[in-house]
Amino acid sequence: MSTLIDSTLEMRCVRYRRELHLPAKIDVDSRRILLQIGAHYGAVTMPSDLGERVLTRLRDAAIAGPVVDHPRARRWTFLTGPCRPDSVTASASAELFRLYATVACAGSQIVLPSPDDERTGYRTWVRAPESGDQRPPVQAVIDAARALGARKLRSL
Repeated sequence: MSTLIDSTLEMRCVRYRRELHLPAKIDVDSRRILLQIGAHYGAVTMPSDLGERVLTRLRDAAIAGPVVDHPRARRWTFLTGPCRPDSVTASASAELFRLYATVACAGSQIVLPSPDDERTGYRTWVRAPESGDQRPPVQAVIDAARALGARKLRSL
């Protein structure tokens, strides 16, 4: 797992914005760093065991991007390119539902790891961002999850 080196919430958020070009902001009430999903960013969340296989496939295709680990929930969130409303068909949505995977809709927000999250192990980077432009297409993550998840469902 990757860890970013800065000690405060504010410093981390500034680093996300300035160095990594992620338009992150701090939610003052929750003291969390948020990324808005919409025109530039998308996200797909899935169980960590499926996420491991999806990340391997994306790495093999040289399109892997940032991935957030939620260890207590055993879930991974892949940061992706944007998701158009018509890009997830009804059958894909049903299949993702059976795999316990979700595609974040425009207007939603995801939480990025903060120094406190990483210290407590609550939220960490599996694969930290290297730049804001390094994101796989949302469809590549969906397709990989469906293909790899379908194999596991057939074997059960």
